Amino acid sequence: MSSSCVIFDLDGTLVDSETLGSQALLDLLPELGEPLPIISERYRGQRMANIVADIETRLGKKLPDNFEDEYREYAASKIEAELRPMPGVVAMLNQLHLTRCVASSAPKAKIQLALNVCGLASFFGSDVFSCYEIGAWKPDPAIFRHAAQAMNVTAEHCVVVEDSDVGVSAATAAGMRVLRYDPVGSYSSSDSVQSFAHMDQLLGLIVSINDSR
Repeated sequence: MSSSCVIFDLDGTLVDSETLGSQALLDLLPELGEPLPIISERYRGQRMANIVADIETRLGKKLPDNFEDEYREYAASKIEAELRPMPGVVAMLNQLHLTRCVASSAPKAKIQLALNVCGLASFFGSDVFSCYEIGAWKPDPAIFRHAAQAMNVTAEHCVVVEDSDVGVSAATAAGMRVLRYDPVGSYSSSDSVQSFAHMDQLLGLIVSINDSR
């Protein structure tokens, strides 16, 4: 088996899509009436079906049956026009010489679109895994276990880079070390989860983890 693998979340970790996705929700549902940062944090890393269910509960009404399709089409247009990689991601990936992959709760088509728009697709090739492919979503650890198996690496030799609560919980449950991307400094570090504020810190943290094994 491979000796080490870095598994990246997508939204809010590699690409700055959390804000775009939340703005798309507010554009389509202005009655939510909350500031963009609040919406972004509430739905960070969440499965779309859970987001829709929460919105329906909060608004006290059922959304149209085609809402998810309408939302995804609109969000895709914003991604194509506005999406950018997170600061420092391209430089970090250019210097990362370990096996790497993406494991995301987003549909495969959205993952590929985001990677292509941001010029990141070549860093991962076909090593891109979606929760929709296996029918299990974070905080279920299945997506990370699936990625590790596909990459031919054991859980203890995986480092997961995540930003959301559900993603961190999933990676921890999978028995993997976690580096939490936290640019605003909202979270403290623990024995199993190390928080960091900028992508230029990531390589040093990965080296430290590998050296401690």
